[in-house]
Amino acid sequence: MTRATDLSRFWEILERRLGWTHTDQDGTQTTTVLAERAAAHGLSERAYLARLTRAGWESETTALADALSITETYFFRHSDQFRILREQALPQRLAARAGQRVLRLISVGCSSGEEAYSLAIEAYRARPGSDWIVAVTGVDASRRMLAKARDATYPEWSLRETPDDVRQRWFRRSGDDFRVAPEVVSTVRFAEQNLAEEAPDLWQTGRYDVIFCRNVLMYLTPAIAGRLIRWLTDALAPGGYLFLGHTDSLGSDPDGLRLCHDGGTVFYRREEAEPDRPARPPESGRPAESGRPAESGRPAESGPGSDAASPPQRTPPAPRRMETPVRRVEPTGTPAYDRALGLLRDDLFSDALDALGDPAGIRELLLSGVLLAQSGRIDEARDAAHRLMEIGGPHPDAHHLLGVCHELDCADQAVGQYRLAAYLDPGFAMPRLRLGLLARRRGDGRGAVAHLEPALGLLAAEDEERIVLFGGGFGRLALTTLCRTELEACGVRR
Repeated sequence: MTRATDLSRFWEILERRLGWTHTDQDGTQTTTVLAERAAAHGLSERAYLARLTRAGWESETTALADALSITETYFFRHSDQFRILREQALPQRLAARAGQRVLRLISVGCSSGEEAYSLAIEAYRARPGSDWIVAVTGVDASRRMLAKARDATYPEWSLRETPDDVRQRWFRRSGDDFRVAPEVVSTVRFAEQNLAEEAPDLWQTGRYDVIFCRNVLMYLTPAIAGRLIRWLTDALAPGGYLFLGHTDSLGSDPDGLRLCHDGGTVFYRREEAEPDRPARPPESGRPAESGRPAESGRPAESGPGSDAASPPQRTPPAPRRMETPVRRVEPTGTPAYDRALGLLRDDLFSDALDALGDPAGIRELLLSGVLLAQSGRIDEARDAAHRLMEIGGPHPDAHHLLGVCHELDCADQAVGQYRLAAYLDPGFAMPRLRLGLLARRRGDGRGAVAHLEPALGLLAAEDEERIVLFGGGFGRLALTTLCRTELEACGVRR
């Protein structure tokens, strides 16, 4: 048996025990963990794998989760999603729960707790009065990370995106570190949970008002990810909010959820009612809709205090729903636009901006954003993309432009924007090409092939204007050659 075979077998065991798929393409981290865990038990790697293959040994599953967990996080990470939480989700859910005065949120894959405490702080700030109960749950498979979360003490680097007023009100100095305020800590409970295993008590039907499950699905096998999404959807209250990572997607028509859009931010809401769709029977091990036990010390979510009995409340306007994929607006053509586009072809960005003048329409606004990005004026380019979507709604080219801007500072957000662009226009080659190149950059050969192969097929029919806008100075032939070269580097011959 070769080392590669051992590694492949280890990956299979991890998939079965934790539902995790491997993300280190060259196997460096997994190889190290395999060697360290085998040595810790005084076993050869093959003997260790043989023991792992047998049922039981749950303590070792926990140790593997600790060793392989990716722990990079910080408070209020991805501020765009916390803006939606603050401005839309919490006001709407507080109105819906007015009869009960209980608000429940959960952080799935909470790691060392920063996200769970961020949710608690926002909910605590939003509650109308002290008679409201805020209950936040953080779940993770890593016992080591959960111990850090319960300690609630963090270095200043973890607060790098925390506003000064929030830092002063909700944190306490502890030497060189910061401790989360006691009133926030008291609202959060942490639980060890393997997401590959059923947990009926955790995923009670309609339990949560807000679910954060960010950058988790990408590490799970498709089967486990699909099952987890079904559990999350069922556990979300009608009208509740689901936030995923920028790299995660549920496709065009997730069962029981509405895909919503606010500027460059995408999130999901549980359908308020499904009159035309038969109720889904509870899965094995899942509780039925009725007869749920109330959480100890907390009111049950049925009876006189239910949503239906809540008095009418003023709520913020509902977010726009993305009903169907939207294709880019067809060009209309103006002399100023044509001249600016020609100058873009020649890489004369400042001259092109001067020639374009004040953008008067969607097409001109898009070109202006591209030129601003090419000129290094990234914040202005982002503003142009957001204005474009405010005028015309979901727009694949605008999301692609945001992806270009985010590549410079946040690859995860760039991936999310490119995925949205490709979803909104399935024939759009450029975002698939960028997704493939980003996957190659992080060493994910399999992910790169998954994007580069369709990009290669779509490039032949790609709109010439889009190639000029987003090709970075390369023409169709050069981009096609680049795509083939990257595929060959991944072992795919074309």
